[in-house]
Amino acid sequence: RALRRAGQRMSYARSAAAVAVDRPRGRTRTRAPRAHEKRARTQTVRAAATASGHSLIREGDTLPDVELKYFDREGALQSVSTAALCAGKKVVLFAVPGAFTPTCSTKHVPGFVENAAKLREKGVDDIVCVSVNDAFVMAAWGKTVDPNGTLLMLADGSAKLAKALGVQLDLNEQGLGVRSRRYAMLVEDSVVKHLNLEEGGAFTVSGAQDILARL
Repeated sequence: RALRRAGQRMSYARSAAAVAVDRPRGRTRTRAPRAHEKRARTQTVRAAATASGHSLIREGDTLPDVELKYFDREGALQSVSTAALCAGKKVVLFAVPGAFTPTCSTKHVPGFVENAAKLREKGVDDIVCVSVNDAFVMAAWGKTVDPNGTLLMLADGSAKLAKALGVQLDLNEQGLGVRSRRYAMLVEDSVVKHLNLEEGGAFTVSGAQDILARL
């Protein structure tokens, strides 16, 4: 019996080897994508391309109406819409990628604080700084960089304004979430008259002197 079982095992082994030899060798075939898979991929690409739902703001456009937050001088949390902020007024609106960040704290904001009087001499009613931070952070930062309250520090906590303007900046890889590209614009009665938009967080064309040169 032992010999018989050993012979059977050898027979099975030879059969398996023969099957293995007979199998065709070559490149592994890749299944072509099916129609519904192609449609799904196309829809995903389109969705990613239009995720913000807004095109880039341009000169001559009306500023999107978005509600922003801030703390007033009495320490009360307030809301203001961009429409109410700019209606019938000349406003300088500039954005920074983040409160307490080096360039924003040492160059961008101080430049507007130092040149506030010159801007107002040119007819500017309000100078507004906006960032994708909450109102508590903006208030604390304002006390550091603008202790006299020369600027209005507005919080775009959910990046609604950044997205509405089409200037959102994806910094998820850096652990900073969605922020705003740096920019400075001159708005007259809610219409964007001049826009200096930076690439990402660069600081080359959006300073107070750049806006003064356009007034």
